[in-house]
Amino acid sequence: MNRSLKTSAPITTLVFDMDGTVLNTLEDLTVSMNYVMEKFELPARTLEEYRLFFGNGVKEALRLSLPAGTSPEILDDMMPVFKEHYDAHCLDKTGPYDGILDMMKELKQRGYKMAIVSNKIDSAVKELHQRFFADSVDVAIGEKPGINRKPAPDMVEAALRELGSTKEESVYIGDSEVDFLTAKNSGLPCISVLWGFRDKDYLIEQGAYCFAETPKDIIDILT
Repeated sequence: MNRSLKTSAPITTLVFDMDGTVLNTLEDLTVSMNYVMEKFELPARTLEEYRLFFGNGVKEALRLSLPAGTSPEILDDMMPVFKEHYDAHCLDKTGPYDGILDMMKELKQRGYKMAIVSNKIDSAVKELHQRFFADSVDVAIGEKPGINRKPAPDMVEAALRELGSTKEESVYIGDSEVDFLTAKNSGLPCISVLWGFRDKDYLIEQGAYCFAETPKDIIDILT
């Protein structure tokens, strides 16, 4: 497995994706998505379908969930229903993947600055950050008006500004093709994790080149 990062500068800063990277959110996302589908009298989807749909934000996941022939105009009505339900239930079954908290604690002790950037709704990102990562992660940014969502570099650039870091000293860590493109668009090397929403073969097809099978692997790659 390739564990080589394409960087020559000392790394001081780590930018993490949230869903599928540091938090296993898929069950709560599935419940909230199917709540919306039921409200609009549309067929439910499976957890494995939603695993593939998420990555470009909730609205895109909802769009991909619509049956063929459904008007996309319905999405504007579905979004607030999802937001209300998910805000109330985003902690029901969600939690860090095994080893994540220990990894972040060690990285913090080693002096790394850390941020989370996510296409998840900003209110949920802030709540989950405070619940699980407030002791180790300094900045958390989610989807909100005025900032382009990933794979645009805007969220990463905003996080680096808040941390006082440059792209030359930073690494991006995520689980999907959206994350790999985000890193590329931001000018950061990328560690692709293999416990999240995408598998290794698919990530390789997208151009990913450095992989972590466990959270501890991230520490090994950085050192």
